[in-house]
Amino acid sequence: MRPLSDQDTAELRAEKGRRLRVAFIVSHPIQYYAPLYQRLAGRHEVQIKVFFTWHAGTHAVHDHGFGMPVAWDIPLAGGYDFEAVENVSRDPGTHRFWGLRNPSLVSRILDWRPDAVHVTGWAWASHLKALKALHDRKVPLLFRGDSHLLDDRGVGMRWWFKKMILRHIYRWPALFLVTGKANRAYYQAFGVEGSKLVNCPHSIDVSRFAASAAVFEDEARRWREDLGISSHQTVLLFAGKFEQRKRPLEFMKAVEELKRKDAVAIMVGGGELQAEIEAAAKARPDLFKILPFQNQSRMPVVYRLADLFVLPSANGETWGLAVNEALACGRPVLVSDKVGCAADVVDKSCGRVFSWAESGDLSKTLSTFLDDLDLLRAMRGAASARAWDFDLEKTEAALLQGLMRLSLHG
Repeated sequence: MRPLSDQDTAELRAEKGRRLRVAFIVSHPIQYYAPLYQRLAGRHEVQIKVFFTWHAGTHAVHDHGFGMPVAWDIPLAGGYDFEAVENVSRDPGTHRFWGLRNPSLVSRILDWRPDAVHVTGWAWASHLKALKALHDRKVPLLFRGDSHLLDDRGVGMRWWFKKMILRHIYRWPALFLVTGKANRAYYQAFGVEGSKLVNCPHSIDVSRFAASAAVFEDEARRWREDLGISSHQTVLLFAGKFEQRKRPLEFMKAVEELKRKDAVAIMVGGGELQAEIEAAAKARPDLFKILPFQNQSRMPVVYRLADLFVLPSANGETWGLAVNEALACGRPVLVSDKVGCAADVVDKSCGRVFSWAESGDLSKTLSTFLDDLDLLRAMRGAASARAWDFDLEKTEAALLQGLMRLSLHG
């Protein structure tokens, strides 16, 4: 989608006679969204305000996936206007429907008098209530989610009930910001009209990972040496939460099945499977290296530890932005066909997609890479180039186009 032209901007401002006021409803400062808010805050055609329904990122908060308090070490709650709306939940967080309960949310938003409201996710009490209340007050709504049906069989009473409920809820937004092919198919399955679907890709701030590449590469090289990894070994990297849906133990098993001395796997993260992963690594110290949770500022170096980044998730991986980050660091990727971004981001120039339905396909594909290291190295340049197709600028332009449609065409 093309960026707003000068003529578009003039029409937009003439229509409203002022900057378009856009409110964002989101649970908390998210490292992938905050840079977008910061960019939008600098635009002259829109004025934004973000309403956080969980917390404003001012202190460490327990992360249920990592199983520990987490505070990101890059600025996430600065450079844009925001308000932390009081959350009265007894067990606050995004891990459950009642984790976000904000009685004053709708009134706070209406007091700000927005021209449109961008809502991220519906599966929390406050967000669902806001969608209904703002729709009833005829406030134009843009909805953003990244759900898909890659791991949903679509049968039985549970599916029927879900379909009935979501067909009703999805009548409320005026536009849906579609992250990719799997997300589009999801909305279509619940009866959303094609005219309401606007391509708005999931993205990252590529420059944060691509800048200072030589410095990061050198740091990663020294780190590998400190870990006792030979320059002749190929490094396979898993980085994320140690939880069942991401299948880190299955990845480790696949690496063991290779029976190769020229490969080593680095496991970076933490979570519920920590003990099992550490036990597996202790049994094969020649094959596995375990690193603890690494904060955001360190991730451009972490990805560069690898020759290949692997995301083997089998369910619940709505997109997998770690794939975008690895590509931005010039690293080829291997992802499961259950990962939401697979159909959009990964092509044969920068990686491969393996099938979870086909037994042994993960090990087979890993082996293919290890047998052709020239291909693996050649993919680095293509990986870096591919990352820019999903840069933050693309999302910004698509979002502004969606807002213009709401403003000028209803």
